[in-house]
Amino acid sequence: MTFADWLSETAAKVDAYGPRRGLRSGAFDFWGGALRHGCHTFGLDDRGTHVYDREWDVLVLLDTCRPDVLAEVAPDYPFLPEPGRIPTLTSVGSTSWEWLHDTFAPDRADSVRNTAYVTGNAHTHRFGDEFPVDPEAFGLLDEVWRYGWDDEFSGMPPRPITDRAVAVGRRREFDRMVVHYMQPHSPYRSLDVERDVDRPGEANLGVWDLLQDGTLPVETAWDAYRDNLRWVLDDLELLLENLDADTVVVSSDHGEAFGEWGLYGHYRHVPVGVLRTVPWVELSATDEGTYEPTLEPPEVDADGADDPDDDETAELVEERLTALGYR
Repeated sequence: MTFADWLSETAAKVDAYGPRRGLRSGAFDFWGGALRHGCHTFGLDDRGTHVYDREWDVLVLLDTCRPDVLAEVAPDYPFLPEPGRIPTLTSVGSTSWEWLHDTFAPDRADSVRNTAYVTGNAHTHRFGDEFPVDPEAFGLLDEVWRYGWDDEFSGMPPRPITDRAVAVGRRREFDRMVVHYMQPHSPYRSLDVERDVDRPGEANLGVWDLLQDGTLPVETAWDAYRDNLRWVLDDLELLLENLDADTVVVSSDHGEAFGEWGLYGHYRHVPVGVLRTVPWVELSATDEGTYEPTLEPPEVDADGADDPDDDETAELVEERLTALGYR
């Protein structure tokens, strides 16, 4: 975001929410942008451990998952370590954009070629454009967000990801598989803006705008975030019962800020701990055959006739990224 963009967006917020709320939210946006530009300019964001430098058969990404909240719910999930024993890793990114760009890079072509990537993250539409690696570079790229989206929820629930991961995993055609769930990332299934914030007509406001302007209590958002984590962990338990893998790692692409460093949400190129420190929990999985996949990707004719045109694709991507809180 340029300074001119920030001025325009802040003016729009003031106009929409009033001077106090609009200026408060705009001030947080300015600080986040300044931190991002400063860290990137001085190379402070150039750190982290590349996941392909670690050993794993299946890498499960719980988008925005923080180790501390994983520790909070760990007692309810026997497959997780004890609360005080959640291993961590420093991620290469503080947003999905940054993680995808730096992880699936041209210098990792051999690894990418032998990876199946099952994902609910719409940033994959940038492969071959903003991201130098083409979609065809993967052993398999299954963009579940294109056909498994829940319009009523306005998000990507975990079950379609689990379904496709089980199906792909049973094919055993790839050395590695990445399974990218969108939870605990917003939208939060337990949070209703009109009900919980008492702002009629503002259901389209993002969680982070409402936190920045002081309308939504941090405790309410944190509870909803933790509930989303439970949602995806319930599905992860099902996944672990329906895969054969010696090493399954539960991790995340990046974390989430709830007021730390004056930040709400996540910003690219900001190497603070709550955004870059992610879980790295090593497990194993045995296929007990308790689940039978039912979801199939849409078939595309050899000539691509069933593919949506560029305008339709761009509109779909924009709609779904906006639903996830990206502006």
